[in-house]
Amino acid sequence: MGASSGPRRLSGMQKQALALYRGFLRAARSKPAEERRQIESVVSSEFRKNSKQVDRKNFIYIEYLLRRGNKQLDQLKSPDTVGLSSLSVDSSQTIGSSS
Repeated sequence: MGASSGPRRLSGMQKQALALYRGFLRAARSKPAEERRQIESVVSSEFRKNSKQVDRKNFIYIEYLLRRGNKQLDQLKSPDTVGLSSLSVDSSQTIGSSS
């Protein structure tokens, strides 16, 4: 069997990350058009940046990002919240990161 024998099975963390991403996009739909575009832009750039910069074996940091993302998503779902900002965290300073 070759690598193209079918779709790859996703790990639990990958499924969580995709669910979180979809959750952000769904929550953005409930906001006004201008805020929705800004939210979608921030979410897309944060996920893209983390997919490139975070070591896939740094499970502690990935779990942290998932927890932080879920907290941000809960805040975004609030009717009082109209926007989202990005937060920079230096992954090289976290426990368990490989140099």
